[in-house]
Amino acid sequence: MKRYLLAACAVAALATTPALAQQKTVKIGFISSFSGPVAAIGNDMRNSFELALDHLGRKIGGLPVEVIYEDDQVKPEVGLQKTQKLIESDKVDFMVGYIWSNVLLASLKQLVDSKTVTVVANAGASQLAGELCSPYVFSTSWNNDQLPRALGTYMNQKGVKSVFQIGPNYAAGKDNLDGLMLSFKGQVAGREMTRWPDQLDFSAELSKARAAKPDAIFAFYPGGAGVQFVTQYAQSGLKGQIPLYQTFTIDELSLPRLKDLAIGVPGVSHWVNDLPNEANKKYVADYKAKFKLSPSFYGSQTYDAAMLIDAALKETKGDTANKDSLRKAMEKADFKSVRGDFKFGPNHIPIQAFYLQDVVKEGDDYRLKTVAKIVDNDQDPHVGKCKMPN
Repeated sequence: MKRYLLAACAVAALATTPALAQQKTVKIGFISSFSGPVAAIGNDMRNSFELALDHLGRKIGGLPVEVIYEDDQVKPEVGLQKTQKLIESDKVDFMVGYIWSNVLLASLKQLVDSKTVTVVANAGASQLAGELCSPYVFSTSWNNDQLPRALGTYMNQKGVKSVFQIGPNYAAGKDNLDGLMLSFKGQVAGREMTRWPDQLDFSAELSKARAAKPDAIFAFYPGGAGVQFVTQYAQSGLKGQIPLYQTFTIDELSLPRLKDLAIGVPGVSHWVNDLPNEANKKYVADYKAKFKLSPSFYGSQTYDAAMLIDAALKETKGDTANKDSLRKAMEKADFKSVRGDFKFGPNHIPIQAFYLQDVVKEGDDYRLKTVAKIVDNDQDPHVGKCKMPN
């Protein structure tokens, strides 16, 4: 009997060893900008994704994970090439990332046609929320015009009657400037759209704003362009004359360079580093400990992207082939978000709160502070155009 038991154990060991050796590795393609003046954004996103994997024991959904990072160079055609490479050559199970709306839109058909489950960690193109929504594409960020729409509500409260708008001439720039007017009740004193991403001199646009004599200036400039814009706004003397309101221009990445220049320039966000939920406290503390920097909202969205995929894969027991089951698991969003409560609308765009944020100086340090909640449970205005298949 003992001999038979030993033989049975040996057979069982032989049967299970290949299964363990062949355990599926989840492959994730990650597209962001890792070079040039906006590299800080891509690096923050990558850092946050890696930190999430640390918190998950370097696995996703309990399975080994391989992440392949690719640089889009802020060029739609390069982003498309990298997307095709990750899908067709690397055969990834998921795609994550995409900072820029125009880069995402250039790659969207490839993502949808290949039925690659995608988590957009930043780009908020209005088309993605509306007519180009897809059962395979989710966002852990927002729709481009949600933040400026919330800011417009705040500007109404402040009694602003006229605004001069300045932003870059690409999809997100148009969405932000248009989005402000979805709620702002005053008049547009002027509007200037600048070259993107190579224009860093805004003296002509600021001179036009001065001449228009508006109650306020509204600007949208992410990355290094935002540092240049706020610096030139202050140097021109306008800071003491015409208040500046902004979206995506002052963040944790630009603040160390702007310092005092950023004080008194309000903005809005769905996430600020001081949100009091436990997931956020751990994320911020561990990010600072590991990278010796403060994370930005770009990173917070990317951290959530990893947690969303992890929760969905646990729900499907690691099955990435059954797209319908995976989609339904993703739609549940059963994870602890760093922004607190998290839920998707029917177009896979989050329904969430937006906060007024301001810059405060504490000793030699500058940080963004949550001042007040402007809107709660906000849904993007394009959801009615989304015809999501069942």
